Amino acid sequence: MTVTDRVAELHRPFVSRRGRLAAWVMGVGQALAIGAWALLLPWSGPDPVGIWDRLGMIGVAGFIGWGMSRFGGVRATPGPDGLTVRNILLTRKLSWSEIEDVHYAGSDPWVTLATADGDPVAVMAIQRADGAPAQAEAERLATLVAYHHRS
Repeated sequence: MTVTDRVAELHRPFVSRRGRLAAWVMGVGQALAIGAWALLLPWSGPDPVGIWDRLGMIGVAGFIGWGMSRFGGVRATPGPDGLTVRNILLTRKLSWSEIEDVHYAGSDPWVTLATADGDPVAVMAIQRADGAPAQAEAERLATLVAYHHRS
């Protein structure tokens, strides 16, 4: 493997494995369950469920599905100028010079970046739930930060 290949390998995006899978399974599962429930409730009889109630249920399923897609879409994408961290609600672009240190120890649920402005940034794409691969990804991120500080 050449130096160029190693640098390219370091710059692969960071994504959660188990978190992503769980989010997509939960999102699809709840959409199917709520959708089936909305269709199978009685249309007539002593206590019918109207169309607006059914549409409301579908709307709630859509909102939950959107939320699960945000959970499943967390990632950190390195580039030549810095790291773009997409968490559940916020996306933050950090230059390599802004990142001072990578923290991932003890029972931390995910990696945290120490930044020059003192505002820690969570990198939810590297989650403890992923087990040993998460530790390797945290080390890859620390190596990447060191590489760009050296350059």
